[in-house]
Amino acid sequence: MTRTPRYSVITPSTGRRPKALSFAIASVERAFCHAGLDMGAVEMLVGFDGVRGERVSAASFIRWFDIPADGDFGNGIRNALLKAARGERLLFLDDDNALTPEAFSLYDAHAGIEMVVGRIDTTASFDIPFLPRPDVHPITPGNVDPLCLCVTRELAVTRCGGWQGSPVMPQAHERHFRYESDFLNIHRYWRRAMSTLLIDGFVGIYDAGCGLDPQGMNTRQTRRALRDRDSTEKS
Repeated sequence: MTRTPRYSVITPSTGRRPKALSFAIASVERAFCHAGLDMGAVEMLVGFDGVRGERVSAASFIRWFDIPADGDFGNGIRNALLKAARGERLLFLDDDNALTPEAFSLYDAHAGIEMVVGRIDTTASFDIPFLPRPDVHPITPGNVDPLCLCVTRELAVTRCGGWQGSPVMPQAHERHFRYESDFLNIHRYWRRAMSTLLIDGFVGIYDAGCGLDPQGMNTRQTRRALRDRDSTEKS
């Protein structure tokens, strides 16, 4: 019988950031080795959005999926991967983010909690050092990201039905609704969880792979890179 993994790592990808994806994969392997877990305890599901993406690693803990184009900023890709996940607990790692080495150790320390929310390093992305901020409720718009989460499969898939897509949106504000859909899903999980916990430990690094694949940067990352370049030139 196939062993049930303890963790499934959910990774939607545009296919345009192979170097960043390699970095994300390496962070997962480093984290489960740091926690003393073997490869059978962790699976990583990488789903490419409408392309046959490059298989950047031959590691046996990775499952690759080429999924029809989503058209909803990867929400459908994430939902498809959730339905395919076999792990008891689920993490969300986009292809330009990374786990910290301590991530699985921190989650293992709270194995009885249905939804654990950890801190993520945001210094590469925003003018705040981490999320969630301590002065605001963790489940507040702009204060939490899927990278912060470890949830049980029972909660996310069975009880909450997976990952829902964006609400109907005016085209001019579509990017705003992309992030709103993240929050709406996280809020639904939080509201339906039988146990929740916010921990102080850092579990992820937001935009850890930013700049490794210049052609794959999103609008926010490009703006940040331009600001950093202008600041360097002025100094």
